[in-house]
Amino acid sequence: MKYLVLIYGNPASRAAWAGMTDEQKAEGLRAYQRFHEELEGTGERIVSERLAAPELTKQVRVTADGVSTTDGPFAEIKEQLAGFYLLECASEARALEIAARIPEAPFATIEVRPVMGLTGDVDFEL
Repeated sequence: MKYLVLIYGNPASRAAWAGMTDEQKAEGLRAYQRFHEELEGTGERIVSERLAAPELTKQVRVTADGVSTTDGPFAEIKEQLAGFYLLECASEARALEIAARIPEAPFATIEVRPVMGLTGDVDFEL
């Protein structure tokens, strides 16, 4: 089963990063590299990326009047999507275990969502 793991940054995570020394930041990036290598070794990581700042985001809206775009950020919320992992795991429990080990997890909100795919039965019951 595939799971999308979303990492949401917030004021605490941004403040923690901003307050780190260059060496602490480098170690944080090395922690992510070790984490990626481990998931590569198990074959569970399909892809992961960090995202650009919300200020660089564009929103596209399609209406009967046409297409419009707006510069971001768009919501007056504290949490912003900062990155993601697409995992292939044997179980939801394993996806949750991996999500809890994301180096940024102590400072961020991590969301784990099953990927439904575009084929097969569509079932929206929870």
